[in-house]
Amino acid sequence: MAETLTVTDNRTGKTYELPIQDGTIRAMDLRKIKVTDDEFGMMTYDPAFMNTASCRSRITFIDGDKGILEYRGYPIDQLAEHSDFLETAYLILFGELPSAQQLQTWSRDITLHTMLHENIKKFLEGFRYDAHPMGMFLSAVGALSTFYPDAKHIFDVESRRLQTIRLIAKVPSIAAYAFRHTIGRPYVLPDNELGYSGNFLNMLFKMTEPRYKPHPILERALDVLFILHADHEQNCSTSAMRNIGSSEVDPYSALAGASAALYGPLHGGANEAVLRMLNDIGSTQNVPAFIKKVKGGDGRLMGFGHRVYKSYDPRAKIIKRMADLVFE
Repeated sequence: MAETLTVTDNRTGKTYELPIQDGTIRAMDLRKIKVTDDEFGMMTYDPAFMNTASCRSRITFIDGDKGILEYRGYPIDQLAEHSDFLETAYLILFGELPSAQQLQTWSRDITLHTMLHENIKKFLEGFRYDAHPMGMFLSAVGALSTFYPDAKHIFDVESRRLQTIRLIAKVPSIAAYAFRHTIGRPYVLPDNELGYSGNFLNMLFKMTEPRYKPHPILERALDVLFILHADHEQNCSTSAMRNIGSSEVDPYSALAGASAALYGPLHGGANEAVLRMLNDIGSTQNVPAFIKKVKGGDGRLMGFGHRVYKSYDPRAKIIKRMADLVFE
């Protein structure tokens, strides 16, 4: 059976055969459907890209109706149970889980790039005391492009690998510094003796103790959260980064734009909206009244429902399990 789609234009009576590949047709193939030769041709209209595939990917598979999320064919619950974030990052980037030696080398490369240039620290110090951490974060990420001009060599495989390592390593440092700035505490240097998530906790919460020792349950919970949010197909921030990257700009500038997309209340900023909602509710005693108010059309219930997952979000049950451990 031919993998084609037959389209009949009722305006002209003409019939067109459009090839089908991977369950899709090419939008450009519609261009040949015209009433007159001087027309531009048929176009697709798909607000919010609800039914448009812009690329072929072997990284993430999502079935929203069945509640399935996989990275490179591995179910998300298996990775959350048996992997850690750096191993998962390696899987996403290179397509296979690393050997023990590859993971050791990969983790070491990340660890050796966690430090930030002193001028980045000075840059962050220039923000107001009440600056939003995401505004600081995306600004600092974009500023990295001025510190690493070699990042402009985007067609150099080794350069791309180096920028990838730098970004994975430095993003937690920038995020931690932005947080410390907003609460008026001094910046904490990375600790190379700690793991990826443990070091992030160290930079966030270290006080005057000689060496910060992260709680193993908190460290694991954070690592699992990083795994669950490592990739999620063509979401808003991923689309933003791909669009910006198509101009052949350096990856730091592209990631700054993706971070700006993440900042929005309908994307990553939804997490902040949930926290604000919980603060407004105040206590469990106020929950029934709040729900009644929302049902009456006054306000919104944040954090419930998902645009993609129609039955359940497979990440939710994993987060609940980790939350139970954290709050025991």
